[in-house]
Amino acid sequence: MDDTPDRTETRAELLPEEQAVESADPEGQAREVLRDSDRRTEAPEPTMRRKPEETT
Repeated sequence: MDDTPDRTETRAELLPEEQAVESADPEGQAREVLRDSDRRTEAPEPTMRRKPEETT
């Protein structure tokens, strides 16, 4: 996907739970989070369907 600086900067703004643990490199962390998200979007892992009797 698109790895523009704007996209990275937007994701580098830490969420409250991320602020609690801080980050030495928020932009590097953001790039990796976005890369992982892109990989999962482009090639999602298959899901297993359950039979109705398996859900009870």
